[in-house]
Amino acid sequence: MNVKTTDPELYKLISAEFTRQQETLTLIPSENYTSLAVREATASVATNKYSEGYPGRRYYNGNINIDAIERLAIDRAKKLFNVPHVNVQPYSGSPANCAIYMGLLSQGDTLMGLKLSGGGHLTHGHPVSFSGTYFHSVQYDVEKDGMIDLSKVAALAKLEKPKIIIVGTTAYPRIFDWKTWGEIADSVGAILLADISHIAGLVVGGVHPSPVPYVDVVMTTTHKTLRGPRGAMIMVTEKGLSKDPKMADKIDKAVFPGLQGGPHENIIAGIAVALKEAATPEFKSYAKQIVKNAKALADTLLGEGLTLVTGGTENHLMLVDLRPQGKTGRAVADLLENVGIVVNRNSVPHDTASPFDPSGIRLGTPAVTTRGMKEKEMREIGIIIRDIINGNKQNKSIQANEVQDLCTRYSIR
Repeated sequence: MNVKTTDPELYKLISAEFTRQQETLTLIPSENYTSLAVREATASVATNKYSEGYPGRRYYNGNINIDAIERLAIDRAKKLFNVPHVNVQPYSGSPANCAIYMGLLSQGDTLMGLKLSGGGHLTHGHPVSFSGTYFHSVQYDVEKDGMIDLSKVAALAKLEKPKIIIVGTTAYPRIFDWKTWGEIADSVGAILLADISHIAGLVVGGVHPSPVPYVDVVMTTTHKTLRGPRGAMIMVTEKGLSKDPKMADKIDKAVFPGLQGGPHENIIAGIAVALKEAATPEFKSYAKQIVKNAKALADTLLGEGLTLVTGGTENHLMLVDLRPQGKTGRAVADLLENVGIVVNRNSVPHDTASPFDPSGIRLGTPAVTTRGMKEKEMREIGIIIRDIINGNKQNKSIQANEVQDLCTRYSIR
């Protein structure tokens, strides 16, 4: 029995979602399309097995093949990122960050991350998150130009002496200077965590510097630029093990049994496939094209008079500040979706508007690059976005037809 015959109602919804993805352009920078091979692995019989514990140390019998699957994912991640220790069991990015904190900090210890409004993440110390509730959170911010001033970060670290510093963002379009971040953390004796969830694919693709030589711990989700299933990995570097030989063990124990039960081995199997794909020359070309496409889209928007936070991009994403047009992110995101372009509303630095109806939109190129689009198509998309934002009187059906033409020419693979 398959889904179509067992549950026609659900099959209809899944089919409708496939059609939606096929007939729209995904510009949300945290979304991507997995390969058929990744989807096959995640839908495999690996989902049937309970495997609490780690390879060779399970609490259930019958894990001989599951152990091999998990070891394969671990070995591929070690080689791809050049790290000595990897945990592939975290269910997602937020639980992974939680495990790192729980393993390396005590309740009330000070952690330091970027403010959410400046492009950070909830789990980097925001007050509504566990990270800002169970730990003492101090947060650095971006400047008026949207850039992080590392001299101010260093001064804050010297003043607050955090036990852990988190470097990583959800809406920051610039490259990180990992060496200087490492020097800041070392100067105050802090553990340095690189949350590369957004840029992991760019790092292994060679178009963003790797944090590994300069940080102690690396966390990444696997479903963004890495093009895997929805999971996460925690990696401990040589520097981290030199600082604390028990660092990896502490984090592993925080993942299991501290925070999680049985790992989702079908997802780990999908991660293994994605890591193999990411080690190919084709993936390196893909990562380079993501950045080329982002620059082409950003240059088009700037050339059409729109305002981008930091004045452009060096990675896969950009933030459009809509305040000069007197528009809100929610309104523009809805208008774009009406013609088949899917973005997300997003706060801009020092935004005074509500996060539910902020002053910007966030755009990214990983998904459209997966579909095979290049700079020419980015310029076409940029013109449509300009017309929507500026309230161009052109018939919306024409804009929708232009989007549909792109979707047809570049179907989901």
